[in-house]
Order: sequence, then structure tokens, then C-alpha cells
Amino acid sequence: MLEVTNLRKRFGGIAASDGVSLEVREGEIHALIGPNGAGKTTLIAQLSGSLASDEGRILFLGSDMTKLPQHARVKAGLARSYQITSIFRRFSDNLALAVQARSGSSLAFWRPVAAERALFDEARAVAAEVGLAGKEDLPAAALAHGEQRALELGLALATRPRLVLLDEPTAGMGPEESQRMIDLVHRLRIRLTVLLVEHDMDAVFRLADRISVLVNGRVIATGLPAEIRKNAEVVRAYLGEEALT
Repeated sequence: MLEVTNLRKRFGGIAASDGVSLEVREGEIHALIGPNGAGKTTLIAQLSGSLASDEGRILFLGSDMTKLPQHARVKAGLARSYQITSIFRRFSDNLALAVQARSGSSLAFWRPVAAERALFDEARAVAAEVGLAGKEDLPAAALAHGEQRALELGLALATRPRLVLLDEPTAGMGPEESQRMIDLVHRLRIRLTVLLVEHDMDAVFRLADRISVLVNGRVIATGLPAEIRKNAEVVRAYLGEEALT
């Protein structure tokens, strides 16, 4: 579904992405792990189109997305969430706006937004899918942290993606919130392909079909979870010796 070849991005003298090549297969949860500063969020930004690449190529569903803007990639079926929660905190209509952006519904200024019945029905369906049923009318700021993270994932789902890029979806969560997010990502695999950036190794090894390890802007290994856990280079660079036990 996604083929990345020799992707590079430099910030001055620092190579955040240094010749990254990666394949994500349709229907899988593919985890991207690595130490802080490895270039994971930079790579997600390059894939989503929020950051232009210096070199390399990005193919999505066989089409070259390398130079397309972010909104064109979303329209093609490639959506993302953010490491730092990015929602409209003062408003309750986050999901409706995401549905409207995808559908092109006018939200005509001469009639109430609530009159857009189909738009809001779909927004409520997305809210239910991410565990926010009954909270659609609350301002986003009134939601708990884990609920705000779920809402942001809902914004991506409202665009009806084929592939969703999740950048640390459990960031800042307690154990119960984290478990709910893990369960949600697991349910999504029925209909979506997922590229998951995550520091919670328990979550990664429970969810991922395959794992790629990024260190200093380079992919040093890709394989099944059991293979990655036993890879000596990965253990030295990131997982630590306890991964072998």
C-alpha cells in the first residue's frame, strides 16, 4: 500500500531522515519504533505531506505522492494523527468539520449547522467508534486527555482513510486510557491499514504485524515482532538486553 524509497530530510547539518526505505502492506499494523530523536515524527510528517522531503519517493496505492500537498494526500486516503493533540478545543463540532471537509458539504451560512443532518449523523457514528458516544455536544476542552486523543483519531477516521498514520496515540495516558486506545487501534485493523509510531513496547508487540526500527534517521531492521525482539542490533540500539528475556 505504501512504498517509501530513499527518503531524506535535513535540518541544517542534521539528517532527520537519512535514506529511509519502508514498505507498509495493505491490512497490516506496521509499527515504527526507535529512540527519541530517531526521526520518527519527521518521517510521519513527510509521509503525510506536512513536511516536504529533500529527496526520495513516496508511493501510495501505486501513485506518486512525493510532491502532493497534505490535503491531496488526505483526499487520496492517507490521514494522520499528531504526537501533540491537535483539535479545536473551544468547539464541539470537531468531527462534523472533518466530515464536512471530506464530503464538501457547504455548511451554508444562511441556515443552522445542525440542519446538516447527514453530516452530523456521520460525525456521531465516528464519535461512537472512538468511544465518545454521548459526548458530541461537549467542547473538546471539557474532555479528558484520553478522550481528546480519541477525538483526534476520530478526526483522521472522519476522512475515510485507507491508511492512517498514528503518531504516539497513547502519549500522556494512564494505564486505563492507554488500554482503551490500544483496543481501539486493534479494532481498526478490520478495515484500515495502520502505520503506528509508539514508545509503549507492550502495545507495539501486542498490536504490530511487522515492526521497523528507526535509529539516527535510518531503518536498521524490519521484521516480525519476534524477529525484532531478538535482533542484536535493535537490542543494542533501543530495546535493551531485557528484550531477549
